[in-house]
Amino acid sequence: MSNSRAVRVIRLVCIVCFVGGIASMIAASLADNNIGAVLTAGSISAIAAIVLLAVSTVATTQRSVEFDDADAEILETNIRRIVDAGANETNVRDLVRRAVELGRRTRP
Repeated sequence: MSNSRAVRVIRLVCIVCFVGGIASMIAASLADNNIGAVLTAGSISAIAAIVLLAVSTVATTQRSVEFDDADAEILETNIRRIVDAGANETNVRDLVRRAVELGRRTRP
């Protein structure tokens, strides 16, 4: 079973347990006011919610971007060369900023 499929199955099971636990709390409360059954169903719902939060947090595929000093220095050197060749520094830096923003938006 692939990782993404396993995550989907775990999420589905958690959702079913959560909704079933809430329905069981209501039914046990209305049926004979059995506090033990209500607490058990509530505990199941709480555990399902915690597991769902944990799986969703761990399974995120987006990784943080690491800052590389060497790449930053190369970029700064290239900007300086373009500016020394006669380009407007403000325009060049705005262009680089826009390129970075576009790259962040189009990242998979």
